[in-house]
Amino acid sequence: MKRTVAVRTLGCSRNEVDSEELAGRLAADGWTLVDDVESAEVALVNTCGFIESAKKDSIDALLEATSLKGHGTTRAVVAVGCMAERYGQELAKALPEADAILGFDDYIEISARLQSIVAGDKHVPHIPRDRRALLPIAPADRAQTRVSQEFSRKRLESSPCAPLKIASGCDRRCSFCAIPYFRGSFVSRSPEEIMEEAHWLVANGVTELFLVSENTTSYGKDLGNLQLMEKTLPQLCAIKGIERVRLSYLQPAEMRPSLIQAMIATPKSVPYFDLSFQHSSPTVLRRMRRFGDTEKFLHLINQIRSAAPQAGIRSNFIVGFPGESAADFDELARFITFAKLDAIGIFGYSDEDNTEALNLADKVDPDLIASRLESLSSLADQMVSERAQARIGENIRVLIEDSQAQEGRAAHQGPEVDGSTSFIGTDFKIGQYVDAVVIDSMGADLVAQPL
Repeated sequence: MKRTVAVRTLGCSRNEVDSEELAGRLAADGWTLVDDVESAEVALVNTCGFIESAKKDSIDALLEATSLKGHGTTRAVVAVGCMAERYGQELAKALPEADAILGFDDYIEISARLQSIVAGDKHVPHIPRDRRALLPIAPADRAQTRVSQEFSRKRLESSPCAPLKIASGCDRRCSFCAIPYFRGSFVSRSPEEIMEEAHWLVANGVTELFLVSENTTSYGKDLGNLQLMEKTLPQLCAIKGIERVRLSYLQPAEMRPSLIQAMIATPKSVPYFDLSFQHSSPTVLRRMRRFGDTEKFLHLINQIRSAAPQAGIRSNFIVGFPGESAADFDELARFITFAKLDAIGIFGYSDEDNTEALNLADKVDPDLIASRLESLSSLADQMVSERAQARIGENIRVLIEDSQAQEGRAAHQGPEVDGSTSFIGTDFKIGQYVDAVVIDSMGADLVAQPL
């Protein structure tokens, strides 16, 4: 008898890939994927555990799903994903309404796990551990431990753009971030695996590939070639049916001229730079275990725009990090004023388990964090709006993603997190690429007219 399962995904594009891999394994073992939790026997909630607000959203989604049990089809609610991996047994105790909390090690046997849960068997939640300890410290030694798994993925959406995971984990030790603790050390996928999945995505209607990982600039270092992305990117762009390839999550301290050149000069590679600056005060950056300052970051931006004036550049920033002074905050505001970024995310600092920053002294008062967050968000909105307005008259190429709203994204606009481009009085279909000229802007969003 066929079982039904609904997969709900929270968090980033990396989680989206994980959900589709889980869906692929379940479908291959006879499960029927349904869109709505209400019509599924099992609700599989892929949680996010990055920051406090994301964890709250994950808990809300789990509680919403558990409220359906006993009123219809839903028989079990199961949590997977980063929050489930990060807290395991602790989350199970705090959320007894959920039927099981599964960790990353359960993914390979996901079908058997769900069948057992539906049958009424109790699943013992894992005790979280530092997953960095599971692999050798030296990246070059990790190749010996790499286990090749059979490709499995099922698309849960029909968008012409799809994320493609090129690596997992992270070797950086940013003091505010727990991702390396629960995601583990950095491990690159082989170019062959990536190419195989890219061809599969094209066969399933994808024309734009969005390369995702925790740190894309490190791709290949554990395979013995830190410039492997410069070789792999042209191969991906050359796949028949691919119109655009974009990279995500680039570390400013690891950017190199050869990678910038490859991203700009390779046909069908979009000049889109998702640079994780986080701050620009050198004092705060050192406490974050990061590198750089305002002048170095502005120099990097100038390098990019000298080669590609229309390049899109986005970043995220944390305000109120422990020890952040008024002068540090002013320095960050100065950087955002001069950087002219296309998209900006501003977050207030919050303590996170298993991070060095949790135990740092000189914590900033929460009210002051809220005030700085509001002030910098207002400045960011203004600067992003000015950057969008400066694009009026610019020629762009837009991928249509919403036929009803006649809306899509230009090359400088990343999926979901950035602005969009809309048309008035047109009738384009989802998946079309439209050459156009920008005629107006509204905040980060553009209005365009077909050429």
